[in-house]
Amino acid sequence: MSANFHNSDLKSKVDQLMDALYSGGVNNPMASIEQISYLMFIKSLTEIDEKQEQIARLSGKKYEKGFSGKFAKYSWRTIARLSGQELFDTLSEAFEALHELPLLSRVGKLLFRQAHLKIYNHPTLRSVVQTIDGMDYNNSEKYDTDVKGDLYEYLLSRLSASGSNGQFRTARHIINMMVQIVNPKPGEYILDPACGTAGFLIEAYKYILGRNTSAEDIASGHISGDKLKPEQHEFLKAHAINGYDNDAEMIKIAVMNLYLHGLPQANVQLFDPLCTQKDDDRKYDAILANPPFAGNVNKEAIREEINLPSTATELLFVKYMIDHLSPGGRLGVIVPEGLLFGSTKAHKQLRKLILDDNEVRGIVSVPAGVFKPYSGVKTSIIFLRKGGKTEKVWFYELTADGYSLDDKRQPTEDKNDIPDLLTKWKDKPESDRSWYATLEEIKENDFNLTASRYKPQTLVAMEYPEPKVIIEDALKLEKQIEAGLQDLLQKIS
Repeated sequence: MSANFHNSDLKSKVDQLMDALYSGGVNNPMASIEQISYLMFIKSLTEIDEKQEQIARLSGKKYEKGFSGKFAKYSWRTIARLSGQELFDTLSEAFEALHELPLLSRVGKLLFRQAHLKIYNHPTLRSVVQTIDGMDYNNSEKYDTDVKGDLYEYLLSRLSASGSNGQFRTARHIINMMVQIVNPKPGEYILDPACGTAGFLIEAYKYILGRNTSAEDIASGHISGDKLKPEQHEFLKAHAINGYDNDAEMIKIAVMNLYLHGLPQANVQLFDPLCTQKDDDRKYDAILANPPFAGNVNKEAIREEINLPSTATELLFVKYMIDHLSPGGRLGVIVPEGLLFGSTKAHKQLRKLILDDNEVRGIVSVPAGVFKPYSGVKTSIIFLRKGGKTEKVWFYELTADGYSLDDKRQPTEDKNDIPDLLTKWKDKPESDRSWYATLEEIKENDFNLTASRYKPQTLVAMEYPEPKVIIEDALKLEKQIEAGLQDLLQKIS
């Protein structure tokens, strides 16, 4: 029987790696994940190199091995045999030299740009290398799922659990919900302009594969995308997936995440879209994002064409995304509630733009606890389509997402509105959780787009006793109080 990540020993080995690094002095979880990423990547590259060499030999073709010449000593087979100072020195050199390895793709070179070994404790380094050496995550015949992707998702969940450096990921179930609603398709360009660990991009890729996999492959547990044409597969892997982030460390994590999900050619870049002009400033068919909420950009650095009188990152990102949608393109973006009701000129201008030049397909109000324990900010999700005009807005109030809304965020399967939201999305009916507001109503309310503003008020008829009965009950109560006080007075006299 084939295994998957959860019934293999890989989960315990990830825990072992993180614990070992923490004990060995690598206390920042971002640094731990970065170092594990580098080591896993070297192991994977070595195995790819060996497999390509074997294929070439069997077919009688010539293959120029990647880990040869000056790179031979950086092969995982060599590294795994070393220890002590020799292991530390060799890996230090490898981290700083591998961006030159011809075997690496463009994104692989990005991963090792300015890389440095940060595991200074030699026994810890040896232990981590040996643990990774024993992890068989590249054996596609052994596992019935995307085990490399599952492994790395679990590794990144340790980043969420730490809450260090303010770094945390959008929960996968929220991402999945947004991807299903935006519905990316084969042949479309997809963007996350603040991609972080690339969660939205990977789920969009998996969604397209899943929607284009035969029932036979799904039944056997393989999301293969076998119904896609070869050119569609090529486009999906090499052109469809695009992401930016202005944090160099996050981009490295995103590169590794994409690589382990079978996307070594994905176009992710260290880039600040709010301040830097691109030569290829294309439009996108689907944009999914959870951009930074708190923060401001230097006014002089903001791209002139964004043309919004604000330095707030959340406003600038939404404007950038709308500007970079192709006609008919769809956007799903998480925003802080303040963006929907803020009274500044920029807030009102942005909301008017959203309504006038786009079809707002729905606004989902999200509970404040969804991003706990790192942030208690109240958020909503805007879904819109580029072009057209909004006549009315459908609001949905998500009160529960399948997890407790406290700092622990424990699963609560009986409290989850997401399935109901996805069921209602197509027809968008009115219900106890969903309602409409017309454009006229929204204009009358200063373009306020918060769901609660338009929630219908339900009047419940209350029945009260006759006034005579209420007075009689009050007199009885008064007599009981007087009797009790008299009794207490006698006891203390």
